[in-house]
Amino acid sequence: MATALYPHLEGRRIILASQSPRRRELIGMLGLDAECVAREVDESWPLGMEGTEVARHVATNKATAYADMMGPNDILITGDTVVVLDGSVLEKPMDSADAARMLRALSGQTHTVASAVAVTTLNQGTRVALDLCTVEFGQLTDAFIDTYIDTGSPMDKAGAYGVQDVMGLVGVHRLEGSFYTVMGLPTHRLHQLLLDTL
Repeated sequence: MATALYPHLEGRRIILASQSPRRRELIGMLGLDAECVAREVDESWPLGMEGTEVARHVATNKATAYADMMGPNDILITGDTVVVLDGSVLEKPMDSADAARMLRALSGQTHTVASAVAVTTLNQGTRVALDLCTVEFGQLTDAFIDTYIDTGSPMDKAGAYGVQDVMGLVGVHRLEGSFYTVMGLPTHRLHQLLLDTL
């Protein structure tokens, strides 16, 4: 369902292909009433691909994986976010020990968050936008890392942290770029894609 921001989309079904509560929240903040669906999708990427391009690749793959459920008036939104530290991609942690490893690696360092969003229609195909943000962490103590992991918050997030939770309040010292890109959806890029959707 469209809003005042996107009157040209009135009557179109909007599908958000994501399990992320952050993406659902941000879509809602844009005033969009999206149908949220989720299925297992291959999120691997080609060997040697530059870390920041991984998000674009996975967001595009997700669009392909959901193509079979689309009707002629449907709009599909897919996205992906990765954290890149010294050229290495930090995905969602496998367990608490993996989360601790990631957070210790990020402590006192500057990393890049790459978030991609794709908008797909049968008329226009898949259009993808990628946004990058630079994030600087302060020094994180082992006690803080352990306490943070105990909340369970890191376990479903790239790089094992959420900028919108206590890690953003305490750990993030500087951010250059869009806060929402780090949160998991480059809303300003999505906005432009939706404005250009026929």
